[in-house]
Amino acid sequence: MNRSAANKTVYQFGYRRSADQDASRPVRRPVVIVGAGPVGLTAAIDFAKRGIPAIILDDADRIGEGSRAICFSKRSLEIMDRLGLGDRLVEKGVVWQLGKVFLGEHQVYSFDLLPEAGHRMPAFINLQQYYLEGYLVERAAELPLIDLRWRNRVTAVEKHDDFVRLTIETPEGEYRLDTDWCLACDGARSKVRDCLGLKFEGHTFEERFLIADVKMSAEYPTERWFWFDPPFHSGQSALLHRQPDNVWRIDLQLGPDADPDEEKKPERVRPRLERMLGERKFELEWVSVYRFNCARLKKFVHGRVIFVGDSAHQVSPFGARGANSGIQDAENLVWKLALVLNGEAPESLLDSYELERGQAADENIGHSTRSTDFIAPRTKQERVLRNAVLQLAPHAAFARRMVNSGRLSVASEYDSPLTTPDREAFAGSARLGLPVPDAPLDDRDGAKRYLLQTLGEDFQLLYVKDGARPNVPEGLRMTVIGEDLIDREGHFTQRFDATPGAAYLLRPDHHLCARMRSYDGNRIREALARAKGSAI
Repeated sequence: MNRSAANKTVYQFGYRRSADQDASRPVRRPVVIVGAGPVGLTAAIDFAKRGIPAIILDDADRIGEGSRAICFSKRSLEIMDRLGLGDRLVEKGVVWQLGKVFLGEHQVYSFDLLPEAGHRMPAFINLQQYYLEGYLVERAAELPLIDLRWRNRVTAVEKHDDFVRLTIETPEGEYRLDTDWCLACDGARSKVRDCLGLKFEGHTFEERFLIADVKMSAEYPTERWFWFDPPFHSGQSALLHRQPDNVWRIDLQLGPDADPDEEKKPERVRPRLERMLGERKFELEWVSVYRFNCARLKKFVHGRVIFVGDSAHQVSPFGARGANSGIQDAENLVWKLALVLNGEAPESLLDSYELERGQAADENIGHSTRSTDFIAPRTKQERVLRNAVLQLAPHAAFARRMVNSGRLSVASEYDSPLTTPDREAFAGSARLGLPVPDAPLDDRDGAKRYLLQTLGEDFQLLYVKDGARPNVPEGLRMTVIGEDLIDREGHFTQRFDATPGAAYLLRPDHHLCARMRSYDGNRIREALARAKGSAI
């Protein structure tokens, strides 16, 4: 892997011939992933950690053409931490949790995305996507079960009853590859989706926006700043984010009639940025003009072909929901498919991927659509209402709740058949259907640990000590709070509404799927079977 030392970071890779290309007939593999972006790489690493080999096919030989996605949420960082990348991402990224919204030059309100202490991962980091992808590729190279094939372009997809046949074009010619399961992680312009003749359902927004990555020295705080009708960009909106390496992301609304080719020219971009930045010296690193869809496939699972991330759904960039949602798609799918491949769950378990991540896609599309409608009103009446809300916001809490410059990505709460309904009442922030919240704890030796650091890739039971350790079903790992881990600061007790004898069943993706005030082995077995798809 070669990496440039110039202003633009580019990771470049070489093509290599695989043994599958020399086989007399198509070789069959358990999992083939199309697309080596954040979603496909996340899925492959997760499979490898579960002992399942995966092939990744990508038509390019490089990553790093512009920063693209830059905001990665706490939930995505927790997933990356489980995959072995959390500390590296946080160390390189710009950590932030505060945001401010302005009308003209005046602040309308501010928000804090992680107001409580006791979490290992921050609310958000800003990090150029090429760094994330580069780190993921390096992590994949450490795992022998991953076969990453660059310049392998999928040109045809044939669905069969129990496998998928892919036709793949390479610099040395074409070959075919069979797979039990094909994951389409090949983005918004998915070739796999085109091969199957599938179309998105949704809406294309006509509004155009300019993205500019600017390298400069600036004293601005590490916060998300969003302006409505700023003096430097009258009648439109603007957004400012800090990235590593003294790079700043600037988004400027252009209107629906902007010519994208003209607006990307430096002689058009620089004057806009000079009005915003004043006399500060800066260099342009990357410029793009975009408009976007809020749309999705009706179904994500098509036989043995499963769509993940942008190949399945698309949203606006406001709220950082695209890459974060795709990473969470991958985590949701991989543990379920691993159980199916290992014969521990029926194929019908995959219906819950479509259901749960379909809920998440609908939620993200709804938030993105509402954000865009507020940022770029489509009628005079909508603009009048929007402006009235902004004028009232500094003075009235109800108006501040209506201001929408992009609701930031959070973990999805699933209404799922895999979840066992409560019989008893629970309070706290640990809720059924959500990933469990983190909490600082001490281990048996008195060393500081965080709850999420102690969780692995399998189902797990958290039990609050109340006498002797109970016997748990075979294959279920148990951690006793008060014995294996000590809650000295009380965060676990508060967040889980924990009482002696309480038990909490966690899925492999750390979503809470059952809980009870006192341990009951039969109820635990029933909840475990349900979480593996017995109720689907």
